[in-house]
Formats: sequence, C-alpha cells, structure tokens
Amino acid sequence: MKLNTLPIIICCCFSIFSFSQTEISDPHMKWTNGWTSFEPNLQDYPEPEEILPNLIETDSYLRNDVVYLMSGNVYVANDATLTIQEGTIIRCDKENPTSLIITKGSKLIANGTKTSPIIFTSNSAPRSRKPGDWGGIIIAGSGKINSPSTSKVLEGNFLPQYSSYGGDLNNESTAEMSFVRIEFAGKKIDKSKELNGLSLYALGKKSIINNIMISYSADDSFECFGGSVDMHNLISYKAKDDDFDFTLGYKAELNNIMAIRHPYISDVSGSYAIETDGYDKKEGYVNPSSLSHVNIRNASLINLSDQKNYQHTVAAISSKNLARLEITESKISGFANIIQFDKSYQSYHDIEKCFLLENSIFNVHNTPVLLSFEFKIQTDRLLKYNMYTNNFKSVKDLFTDPLNKKHPKFSIKDPKSYTVTH
Repeated sequence: MKLNTLPIIICCCFSIFSFSQTEISDPHMKWTNGWTSFEPNLQDYPEPEEILPNLIETDSYLRNDVVYLMSGNVYVANDATLTIQEGTIIRCDKENPTSLIITKGSKLIANGTKTSPIIFTSNSAPRSRKPGDWGGIIIAGSGKINSPSTSKVLEGNFLPQYSSYGGDLNNESTAEMSFVRIEFAGKKIDKSKELNGLSLYALGKKSIINNIMISYSADDSFECFGGSVDMHNLISYKAKDDDFDFTLGYKAELNNIMAIRHPYISDVSGSYAIETDGYDKKEGYVNPSSLSHVNIRNASLINLSDQKNYQHTVAAISSKNLARLEITESKISGFANIIQFDKSYQSYHDIEKCFLLENSIFNVHNTPVLLSFEFKIQTDRLLKYNMYTNNFKSVKDLFTDPLNKKHPKFSIKDPKSYTVTH
C-alpha cells in the first residue's frame, strides 16, 4: 500500500521552534480527569424520579438528589433563571422530541464540579443509547451577529414566541456552564434545520462556557451562531457531523479544545473537526470587520485512523465565506488534509490574511492545504514554524495511548523526530 507523503522542507535553525518544549500545555490531558466519560453507553444511570415541566417561567432550581426526565421541549422563558446543582442527572426522552431551550432574556446556571459533573443523557438503557436519542441544549442570547438582520430565529421546530436571538449586547451573560456532559444528543431535521449537542446563539462576552464534554452527537457537537463568548476545556467525542462549528460573525478565543473523530463516523455532507463560516451566504454580512474570527490555542484535532481506514477521512478544517481562523500550539492528526478553503478565498493574500497555523504538529496523508481556485500557489510558507511527519502515521504510532477506552492520551511519542517547516 502506498501512502501520499509530504515534501521534506529542510530547516537549518530548530531553536526558534518550541513545540518540543511545550508539547501542548497539558499533554496527558489532566484537565479531563474526574468529570469526563469516554464510555457513556456503559454508564448505569439512575432512573428518573421527576418530570420537568415544558415551560419554566419562574426561577427554578434542580437538585442533585433527584434524577430528572426531560420529555418534550423544555422552555426556560419570561426572563427566568434555571439553576442546576452540581452532580445533577437529567435523562432525556427518546420517544418524545426533547431539547432544553434557554430563551432570549432567560438564563442557565449549570455549574458542576470536577468530582460532580452535571449530566444530560439519553433515557435509554446502557448499551442501547444512540446518537440523536434527544435534541440538545439551545441557548439564545442577545449578543451580536453579523447578519444585516440583528435578530434571527433559532434552527429547529420550536415555538415562534420562544425562538428569537441576537441583539447588540456584546457583554451580555446568558449562560454559566462548567463541568457538564452532554451525551447522545443532536439531530438533523433537514438541510436547513439541525439540532446540535450544544447550540450557542449570540452569547455575549460575560457568559461562561468551559469544561464541557459532548459525546456521540448525531449532528455538530458545538455550534456558535455569532456572539463573542470565550471558551476553554471543550471535548467533542465521536460526533457524526462537525465537532466545532462557527458562523454568523462569531469572534472569540478558545483554549484547550479536543475533537476525537472516527474515520467511519461522518455525515453524508462531509464532517470536519472545525468548520468556520465568515457569514451566512444567503443573507450577506454587515461589513468586512464583522466576519467570523476565531483564535484557538491548544487544540487536539484527532482522527483515530490507521493504514486500513485512513482513506475515509477528509480535511480536519473547512473554512468558508472568508472566515478567519488562527491556531497555535496544537495537534492535527489522522486526516487527509489540514484545511480546505472554499471559493471565497480568491488568492494567496486572502488565505494568508484569514488563516494561521503556528507552533503546531500535523500528520496528514494528502496535500496539507486544499484550494478551490484554479491557479496554483505555494502553500509551504503558509505552514511555516510547524512540525510534520514525513510519512503518514497511524494513531497508535503517533500517540502514547490514544485508544484507551477509559482515558485516552494524545501526547506525542517522540516530538523531536519530525521535520520542521521554516
């Protein structure tokens, strides 16, 4: 079997490159200890004891000594705040379409702890849970989007009076979420309507989203529609569609994000670890400065591919409609390509202005950068100050313990053995 190899670029000065010293801030993923679960289908959760009402219009508190059932859509409305105690388990009905919708003006406070995470999961029995058993968590904020219309409608079949989002409150606070697991959610209703594990609509800078794990989503794990909320410590595990999706002028910083994909799990339309859209092509955008611009540090974008199945993979990143993306101190491995650009990027200048990958390592089996315009350009300089494998490596050959079912580890086995671009 012949694999595509990358051209070797010789660098005479290795001292400028710091990956072997940093090797990502937490190579053994200590930040995931205690609150995550990489085998959620084996978890034996208690049976529900209390059904949540489908409309919550006053401040409410969910206790961890009660296991709750969500059956049908649950709307938090009328400026109410839903507070969930650490360690609370919410089971979600498979038979009756179920999502939690935090409507515009209302608030969610769901602060778990490292030893007592908050869990949203399927109500099915162990070993019978499947992606898409329920809808997901939808949070509608009043932050900015870059559509000419400052207010839009949530994706999905939700009640119209509870479906608006967007505004001009860049510093609004709609949600506080930490140490939360979301399992077996997501659903593709049709081409224009999708339910993700966690959908964040126009959340402002003062919202808090960190330490979130989304497992086996039937659509995207995380999707941000505009807004400016910074996030850190996010895990997407074996999503069917994209792991992280950013659109409508989302502008923020992410630190410590992880996407673990499998080459046999993908949507028919193509699925990526990261998909960025500068704007909604159907509606246009306000001005060039309003385009989506995401800064990511310490990303691990991993496809668990090997020599037997690597051909089923696509690019790790899809960048569309002049979105801007900067990634540093990260790992991209197991994919066909690093990034695929659409036709909105018409020149090397467009790409250089809109994409940065630096102080990172990549292991791909085909051309690192895919372009949609016809004339050829040299992309080597776009990838300077990074390391790469001279030949594609299987996930087990590159990382220390990537297939561990309880706590996978993605530290590089020998970071000094790879070629450096310069």
